[in-house]
Amino acid sequence: MKLRALLHKKIVEFYFKKTDGTLRQAFGTLKEGLIGETKGTGRKPNENLQVYWDTEKEEYRCFKKCNLVRFSK
Repeated sequence: MKLRALLHKKIVEFYFKKTDGTLRQAFGTLKEGLIGETKGTGRKPNENLQVYWDTEKEEYRCFKKCNLVRFSK
């Protein structure tokens, strides 16, 4: 997925549909040095979810990949 590659390079603006149907604008990244401490949860990764570091709330968030509307390049 192109979004995942961009998240590893910089802060990306993207939009996704939340489970209640509303549109959410997010600014996120996965770039080393910009994210918070990573702790293992012991859970198996869910391939249907995209995890990202929310730069506004300063915590990890996720959304269903199928709900991605658009992202900036």
